[in-house]
Amino acid sequence: MNKGIFITGTDTGTGKTFVAKGLIKAMREKGLNVCPMKPVETGCRIKNGELIPEDTVKLIKASGVTEPIDLINPYRLNHPLAPSVAAEIEGVKISRKKIFSAYKKLSKKYDLMIVEGAGGIMAPVYKKYLFLDLAKDLNLPVVIVSRPGLGTINHSLLTIEAARNKGLNVLGVIINYALKTKKGLPEKTVPEVIEKLGGVPLLGVVPYTKKHGNSRPIKIFNRIVSLLQKQIVSV
Repeated sequence: MNKGIFITGTDTGTGKTFVAKGLIKAMREKGLNVCPMKPVETGCRIKNGELIPEDTVKLIKASGVTEPIDLINPYRLNHPLAPSVAAEIEGVKISRKKIFSAYKKLSKKYDLMIVEGAGGIMAPVYKKYLFLDLAKDLNLPVVIVSRPGLGTINHSLLTIEAARNKGLNVLGVIINYALKTKKGLPEKTVPEVIEKLGGVPLLGVVPYTKKHGNSRPIKIFNRIVSLLQKQIVSV
């Protein structure tokens, strides 16, 4: 299985969904027929007795696809925990075959799949099966979303190393300002260090923004997709 990109983070809260949305929109502008997938979403709120996967809904809206939500998001869980832990608490058995089947059906219809994990790449999907294993089984190259600031060099390099040890192709790192952060020396020096020590491209630095439709992130995502385009159309 391939034909897409796996979006992971150095941990939770790095803004993977925001980045995935930005990439999807930029890809659509370049004429790519792209479909998102969020295999498992935790922390879903309950509305009228149903679990609402808010990240998945955002991805669907960005992509404009009309696929059944159960294909794009096969598993929804209420507890804001690692999927395997939430599934155990809620009595849900997560089947790899179900995820693979959904991915296969969708990938046949689109130029490209953008698959977003939950938490970091070592987060467990079910029991001992990690998102690292899922990316490997889907044969997808990885884009890592990192946060700026102190500590992110360690988290980024560990994520790169884990992916490489599994035989995954790391396309690069995107540093995303998911929160409003004052730029100090760590924020200014981190990108170069990650690129140099990690041996992967720094695809872009996405600034914090509150404003819908802010042109600066849009331009950055367009540039990132241009950097990725040769690779993403050939995977």
